[in-house]
Amino acid sequence: MKRNVLLYLLCLLSWAAVAQQSAPDTSWVKANYTKTEQYITMRDGVKLFTAIYTPKDDSQTYPIIMQRTPYSVRPYGENNYRRTLGPNVHLMREKYIFVYQDARGRYKSEGNFREMTPAIEHKKSNKDVDESSDTYDTVEWLLKNTKNNGKVGQWGISFPGYYSSAGLPNAHPAMAAVSPQAPMSDEFIGDDCYHNGAFFLMDNFGFYSGFDGPKSKDGTNYKSHFNAEYNDAYKYFLDFGPLKKSNAAPYFADPNSIWRQTTAHPVYDEFWQSRNIKNHLKNIKPAVLVVGGWFDAEDLYGALKTYAAIEKQSPGNNNRLVMGPWTHGGWAAPAWKGFAQYQFGADVNRYYQEEIETKFFNFYLKGKGAFNQPEVTVFETGSNQWRNYDAWPPKNSAPVSYYLREKGSLSEKQGDANGSTTYESDPAKPVPYTNVISGHRNNEYMAEDQRFASRRPDVVSFQTDTLTEDLTLAGEIVANLMVSMTGSDADFIVKVIDVWPAGSTIPGAQEGGKPVVMDGYQQMVRAEVLRGKFRNSFSKPEPFVKGKIEKVTVKLNEVAHTFKKGHRVMVQIQSSWFPLVDRNPQKFMNIFEASESDFQKSRITIHHDAKNPSTITLPVMR
Repeated sequence: MKRNVLLYLLCLLSWAAVAQQSAPDTSWVKANYTKTEQYITMRDGVKLFTAIYTPKDDSQTYPIIMQRTPYSVRPYGENNYRRTLGPNVHLMREKYIFVYQDARGRYKSEGNFREMTPAIEHKKSNKDVDESSDTYDTVEWLLKNTKNNGKVGQWGISFPGYYSSAGLPNAHPAMAAVSPQAPMSDEFIGDDCYHNGAFFLMDNFGFYSGFDGPKSKDGTNYKSHFNAEYNDAYKYFLDFGPLKKSNAAPYFADPNSIWRQTTAHPVYDEFWQSRNIKNHLKNIKPAVLVVGGWFDAEDLYGALKTYAAIEKQSPGNNNRLVMGPWTHGGWAAPAWKGFAQYQFGADVNRYYQEEIETKFFNFYLKGKGAFNQPEVTVFETGSNQWRNYDAWPPKNSAPVSYYLREKGSLSEKQGDANGSTTYESDPAKPVPYTNVISGHRNNEYMAEDQRFASRRPDVVSFQTDTLTEDLTLAGEIVANLMVSMTGSDADFIVKVIDVWPAGSTIPGAQEGGKPVVMDGYQQMVRAEVLRGKFRNSFSKPEPFVKGKIEKVTVKLNEVAHTFKKGHRVMVQIQSSWFPLVDRNPQKFMNIFEASESDFQKSRITIHHDAKNPSTITLPVMR
């Protein structure tokens, strides 16, 4: 099978943006909208290609909903129409002026593309441009050149979600409603490229192989840097060996490629800090609806932290958060009734699209109806129900520390005076992130049965006694581990797992209504990685000293989940997660310069004695 992760990810985005709609072809859009194409000039003279779909009924004015994207506004040509328009079919049929724009330097737009363009807070001249100024200039042109009602909205998923966030600082006064959905926010700390300094190998390798290759003369396509073919990602990347060879032919030979930029900055330096849009989400004026998914393998962090940044830096904001049981962009699908072994009991997308997203834009852009959605709307997995809160995390969520103890137990009570658990981590035999053999990322790893991992000697597990009542978590999970090792660096992957009791099943979860057996199923609820050398600073990595006990704090993304009575809470710890994350040689160095001889085994000890307790802090609802 020919593997093209770029195509795979773009298909997901396309599906999330448009394929959810009921219209099977372009006939409805053609019958109700007129398409025009324009080059809109920015303040520095660069022209951005823009497709505009205007309702044919000109008896009234309409608000504008726009999307700015690096993934193309296809199809090109004024006689070639999209099958659907806008965030969902309901808004398309409501009729808006829908605008799609190729971002600066992408496809048919002029200028130079920059991965997450650094924001410029204080612009001194027309040469100081960023995504905020490009958004502002586009809105200004649209207001003067379309039959609109003077109000503009913006939305996007993933990279277009980032453009929605980046358009918020110093937004045009006409910008009334913005919905960043699964937005990228900080690519070193938690989105896409790195997670807490650990490089997300398979996603970046596949995506950047085609994303920024040579552009065609007409601007409608890009040629891939290379094409990699494999059915078994684990085997392919293990055989690939050290990543330093990726910076030469036949891979990323172009020194200006984004892959080369990404790997040239393996610490949290100015390159990454300047691209952190969260720091610029200050004094935000438009109404904001941040949307994310609990099973989003790309930008779960981005949605949660974008909402938090606006809350913290914009007093008096009109900012809401929606988190559902979705993968990346799953809320835009035609229906969403289950994921992996989760069954939600109803179509959660119908509720979201009709009751939240459509009402949000209709109210703020058309003044139609009401929008009384609570501050926070989250879907609680485990109990399978929507919860509404007036803050996130909820005010009645309290941190409770559970101690890692001897014999693999996990308890609110501290263990014995002496205790530790040791495992050997071997980069030649890394722990797979999934039990599925595949040529592309298995999205279901976010909720996958972890028994395949817990049986390995290089994965250690700790679990509670059987729960005597439901345990609901809502908020951030933090692991504080006291560790020592024989090497000078190591990764730490911490997983929180819902262990199903013996004899349990999920009724009607399969076709034909047959129950799914969940006997002993170790269902992953949340997991995250930290590259150990960044335990004290993401900007100044430090080696470990052989045998020295040190504290390593791993912050996991937030969660809303109920562990049902009779279940157990399990914590797993390991030091590889391959090939989702690249192999750590377990030697303090720039990993992108490592040779095969640099990769070494390391004995890693998790201490859990009275003097050096290791804990997992869970956000327990009281």
